[in-house]
Amino acid sequence: MTQALLQSSLTSLPLIAKGKVRENYAVGEDRILMIASDRLSAFDVIMGEPIPGKGALLTRMALFWFDKLDGIVPNHLTGQDPLSAVSSETEREQIRDRAMLVKRLKPLPVEAVVRGYLAGSGWKEYQENGCVCGVQLPAGLKNASKLPEPIFTPATKAEMGDHDENISYDKMAEIIGADMAAKVRELAIALYKKAADFALTKGIIIADTKFEFGLDEHGTLTVMDEVLTPDSSRFWPIEGYEAAFAAGQNPPSYDKQFVRDWLEQATVNGQPWNKTAPSPALPQDVIEKTAAKYQEALTRLTGQA
Repeated sequence: MTQALLQSSLTSLPLIAKGKVRENYAVGEDRILMIASDRLSAFDVIMGEPIPGKGALLTRMALFWFDKLDGIVPNHLTGQDPLSAVSSETEREQIRDRAMLVKRLKPLPVEAVVRGYLAGSGWKEYQENGCVCGVQLPAGLKNASKLPEPIFTPATKAEMGDHDENISYDKMAEIIGADMAAKVRELAIALYKKAADFALTKGIIIADTKFEFGLDEHGTLTVMDEVLTPDSSRFWPIEGYEAAFAAGQNPPSYDKQFVRDWLEQATVNGQPWNKTAPSPALPQDVIEKTAAKYQEALTRLTGQA
């Protein structure tokens, strides 16, 4: 396995943005070199230890889904080789297998979250008021219940170090306009449904996921960033779902829930971690098991090692 990449350090291109996992470099005026590091973010805090191979895996899975979902909405891929964006072998080694060369878009300032099952923050909110982001749900649902139909529950995009905030659809319409909000909701649900149906044939439940959209120079709505990776989705293996649901527990998962569950029990200086930086140091076995879960998700969904 290649050496883990905690942060890229390209000098031939200007850095224009650094996120929780990715760094974006400008390639001319109209393209971006998007590099997926091996950083792991949980509770919107970046862990101090990388997950070796994670960035390459996220990139491979995103490319798989962009291809699988082609035809629903345009995506940000240019089809060009990311290695062509840099000139030195040292920089090519940094980005090999973990980068996408994409169109430079104007991002919409919201995240398009689609939920097919009740979990995470949605489950917590439902327990309080029977709704998720203003969407009224039937009474009597349990943790990990399948919803009658997938629901659209947008969120604002937080700056690095801050927490994403769930918002109502009406609030999203105020931010980006009613017509654009309707398009985003329609496309996000269509993407989720097609992906979820396919994943079921591979033994995986996609409980929820989030998409990001932007506008190209012609104003065309385009899906961007990553799609349907373990970082942006909640993946549950079918074979573990029923028993966990019956017991009222979170189903086993192929995503960051494994790390989240460990962090919920972690301490810093003898006190429960307060979900702010710095994070507790991840033990080697947690790092290895997280990498293995991501890899299993890729293998089951795509057949790729």
